[in-house]
Amino acid sequence: HRALPYLVAGNPVNFGRPMRLTTVEAFAAALAILGEPDHAERIMAKFTWGETFLDLNEEPLRRYADCEDSREIVAVQQEYLDRE
Repeated sequence: HRALPYLVAGNPVNFGRPMRLTTVEAFAAALAILGEPDHAERIMAKFTWGETFLDLNEEPLRRYADCEDSREIVAVQQEYLDRE
């Protein structure tokens, strides 16, 4: 099974709730983590709250994208989980 690391929803229904992303938020996050932040921005631009999602998760998305492997992603994710 595959899962996205810890991120916070920016959509109006689940705003601010961790791990409660819409499909488009998950897709944009995957694009950003895989090195396609411009594509993620274009997709999210179609939603009034799209920029909010990217702003809320700017740091973790950047940090996840900089990881070399899943072990590093899990370590970064744990930092966010420890803050909860």
